[in-house]
Amino acid sequence: MNDRLLVKLSGVVLACGVIAGCATQGNNTVTTPEAFNKQLADADTVAKGGDQDRAIALYQQLSKTDPTREEPWSRIAQIQFTQGHYGQAIVAAQEALQRDQTDRQAKSVLAVAGLRVATQSLGELRQDASLAGDAKSDAQALAKQLRDTLGEA
Repeated sequence: MNDRLLVKLSGVVLACGVIAGCATQGNNTVTTPEAFNKQLADADTVAKGGDQDRAIALYQQLSKTDPTREEPWSRIAQIQFTQGHYGQAIVAAQEALQRDQTDRQAKSVLAVAGLRVATQSLGELRQDASLAGDAKSDAQALAKQLRDTLGEA
């Protein structure tokens, strides 16, 4: 496996661990739905104002305030996707979908971010002329499946 791919995958795994850790450390603070919605709207305002890092922090706090709600995770997924942090976007989208399997935005982020990670990895595998064996054949099979799914030649 080439070093750049290993570094990228290591970064994604680390980020996934950090986000998953944040999701599993409960803060059993109970709030009313009205208070939660107000805090969510405040975080949305921060996000629209352009301070994405602060917005993510506010959404993460909201996810601890009411761990059953998918909205903070869905919004984190969208921000991470927009910033090109596909690994983190995938993890956040999965968190949202664990709470609401009908969240179309989270499904979309999960699908497209997954395709972008796969495309990047396939590109790097293609450039590695020394790659042979099962990894290469698996990558070729996956690429064919992606092309078939997308209706591309």
